[in-house]
Amino acid sequence: MSTQLGIGSRVEHMHFGKGVIVDTASEFYIIWFKSQQDTKSISKDFEGLKVLEAAEGTGENGQITLADIEEALNNILDQRLHDMQVVPIALKWKRGTMILKPNDPTMQAKEVPIETFFHKIVMVRDKLRVMEQKINAHKVMDDADKVELQQYITSIYGSLTTFNILFREQIHQFKGVSTKD
Repeated sequence: MSTQLGIGSRVEHMHFGKGVIVDTASEFYIIWFKSQQDTKSISKDFEGLKVLEAAEGTGENGQITLADIEEALNNILDQRLHDMQVVPIALKWKRGTMILKPNDPTMQAKEVPIETFFHKIVMVRDKLRVMEQKINAHKVMDDADKVELQQYITSIYGSLTTFNILFREQIHQFKGVSTKD
């Protein structure tokens, strides 16, 4: 690779996946890879590194300035915001209220905006997906353990299908185990 990349450049490695350059040296880049949750030193002339978004090189003598670090952080945060998927709530529930009313008439009911509740449900779904990915990518766990844990996650998805009425688009809904074969 002949181009000099700066801190904050987004790259993709054929084995480690997507990463962000967090430091540079004379002969290599130090890249944080999301899949590894760690940094790797990669030679600047390594041909298997695809540039997704180049950032300008650092100033004189390769010194890192506070501005370089701020720019790198902004690039990472900006990328994280783009990675988040917007999940729309069904229009009939927008600005609606969920009322939790206790059986005891002396107790006060609790009102919760449906959009707040929906946001929490989407967060649970997203965290389940991350857990599922971490289980599947786990290097020590054997396949039988992965399958067992995957069955629990699928069962949790099935329990959450009640909330599918809140989703505008079917592709975002929870899917449990199908009883149709």
